[in-house]
Parts: sequence; structure tokens; C-alpha cells
Amino acid sequence: MAKTKPLLYISPEEYIEGEKLSEIRHEYIDGDVFAMAGTSKQHNRIALNLAFLLRSVSRGGPCEVFMGDVKARIRQGERFYYPDVMLVCDGDDSDAYYADNPCLIAEVLSKSTKAIDRREKWLAYREIPSLRYYLLVDSRKSEITWFRRAKSGWEVGALAPGESLSVECPGYRAELGFTEIYQDIVWP
Repeated sequence: MAKTKPLLYISPEEYIEGEKLSEIRHEYIDGDVFAMAGTSKQHNRIALNLAFLLRSVSRGGPCEVFMGDVKARIRQGERFYYPDVMLVCDGDDSDAYYADNPCLIAEVLSKSTKAIDRREKWLAYREIPSLRYYLLVDSRKSEITWFRRAKSGWEVGALAPGESLSVECPGYRAELGFTEIYQDIVWP
């Protein structure tokens, strides 16, 4: 069966131009555009902690850290998502509004995004050849799940209190500690 276009198909180029003018963020999936909900203070604190940890190591090096407002572009299916935190270590990734080659993507889970981050986005992100790490950090309980690309495929694990995850990307090496990711987080 032939693939059909959505009734109001929007090209990737139209989407990018529209996002430059929009006051709210949208994600793009095969011609469809979806508005994104805002985040809680808790969600934002966790993303900021993670971005700060990554950025503290990347200064002066070949990698850049982006938080929330830079898109990840997935070429298969022409999808654009806004990861909560993204580490890019590819000097050729020069577009001002999106990255094609992230090494690490982290999503902070909330009640409304948890299923999408665990399923839809994970299936899309793992198609990015440069991606080595995908982190899911829960904002409602202290739980961190990580995925790491290995020679044999993707490995999955959980980060426990007191543990750290070693992150190695081209020209970059860091330890992401459970305690530091959840620093200043107060659980209800």
C-alpha cells in the first residue's frame, strides 16, 4: 500500500520556518505538527542539573550542550523533537536550529510525556547513528534509566543512588552522578 500524506502536510522546511516565528514549540512527525506542553519547576531543575553537569566538562572542547530549545532531527521519517538535554560532539552539525548528530539525549519524564519518551522517541532516537546514550530521568520519583550503544547493540541499565554513568563521546568524557542529577530536588 502506498504511503499517503496527511491532509494538511507540512514540509520539514515549512516546519523549521514556522518554528522560528512561533511563540510555542512544536514537534514534527512525518508532516504532522504537535504542540508541546510546558514543564514543571521540578522537571526544569532536573534538566538544568543535567545540562550543567555536561556543560562543566564540555567548555573549551569540541562538544556543545543544548537544553530544551534546540531540536534533534531524525532523517528517517523526517522527525524533529525537542530533547530536554542534548550533547553534540560533531563540528559538522552546524544548523542554527537543530542537530543531526547528537551523542547523548536526555528526556526528563513527566506524567504526560513518560509513554512518548519511553516508546515513540526512543524508537526514533536510536536510529541516529551518532547517538551513544539515551537517558530517561523521572521527575516524579528518583529513577534514572540509561541506554548505551555497544558493539553488540543497545544496553540498558538503571542508575542507583550513589552511582555514576560514564559518558564517552568523541573528544568528551564525563561522569554523570545520580546525586548530582537530582541535586536540590525535593520529592512531594
